[in-house]
This record gives sequence, structure tokens and C-alpha cells, in this order.
Amino acid sequence: MSSSFSSRRRRIAAALALSLGVSLGASLAHAGESANGFRFTPYPQPRPLPALSFLNGQGKPTSLAAFRGKVVLLNVWATWCPPCVKEMPTLNKLQELLGGKDFAVLPLSVDKGGVFAVQSFYQDNFIDHLPVYVDPTTKVLDGLNILGTPTTILIDKQGREISRTLGPQDWDQPSVIAQLRQYMAQPAAAAAVRVAKRG
Repeated sequence: MSSSFSSRRRRIAAALALSLGVSLGASLAHAGESANGFRFTPYPQPRPLPALSFLNGQGKPTSLAAFRGKVVLLNVWATWCPPCVKEMPTLNKLQELLGGKDFAVLPLSVDKGGVFAVQSFYQDNFIDHLPVYVDPTTKVLDGLNILGTPTTILIDKQGREISRTLGPQDWDQPSVIAQLRQYMAQPAAAAAVRVAKRG
């Protein structure tokens, strides 16, 4: 199967997911929820992520590798995506509460308008704690096998995928914060040793 055909099929699936109001994402997200709110369902083993590059708010190249050593909540979104817009204030609040040396929200926009489109959105919607990151080429969608937005990926301190969810969430809820704090408390070296022993 050619890469162009695969990419086209993925785009069609993404459009279908969006046209259905991300109903699939809602179903997957609810599967990880408890009575106290959303909870991540971690994989049996962390999964490696590709070496992705994108632009920061100054239009300069950066990558996932720049976040190594932190727990990262990678949120792939777009300003034209209503479910993305809905959850953005809660991501902003989460970054305000937890952002620092051990944790970062990485909101990665796939807007064709690039940095300017995201900066304008932040200003219009009072998003004041989130940095700007963009991939106007949308290559991240293929690189991460993303079928719809928003897709959120939890990444450990070694840069590996722990879990993901499709669809909007209330990211500033106590259940989410408590689970993230558990991952933040794990030393990067110790976590790597535990994984090696299990393998």
C-alpha cells in the first residue's frame, strides 16, 4: 500500500471522526473514566515515539526530545476543531497548576495558519499559560497515527507513550491531577530501571 494512499485513508477517517462529533473519541474516553472523572489507562509497557519536529511560538524548530526528563501531556489540536476549543481552558489551567521542571502541557496545533493562528486564538480566548507549538505540515498526524482531534498522549520522562485518549476531557479535574502527580513523582532513572526489569 502506498504511503499516499495510507495518508489519504487516514485523512478520510479523521474527517469522519470529526463529522460524527468525535463520538468514537467520546466512547474511548469514557472507557477510561471512573466515578471521579477521567483516568488514563496505561499500556502494559510504554511505547516508543517517533522523532517528531515542529515549531515553537517564535517559529523555530523544536522536537519532543526537548521535553525529555518531564512528564508531558501532548495534546494534538486545531483552532477549527470545536471539541479542541472546548477543552483548551482546562489544559490552560492544568499547565498553571502543574507546569514546571517535572511536567508540561504540550499543545501541538495542526493549523495551516501556523503560529499566528494559534497566537490569535490564545488572545481571543484568554489562554495565558500555554506555550505555542505548531505543525502546519500536519505530518504529526501520520507520525503519531492520529485519526481525529483532539488526541492527547501521556508521555513519561523517558519520552515514551504511556497512554492516549481521543476526544475532549476536563484536564484540570482532581482525578487527572492526582494521576499526573504519581508519574511526576517517579525519578526518570528509577522508572527506566523498573521497565528494564519487567522486560
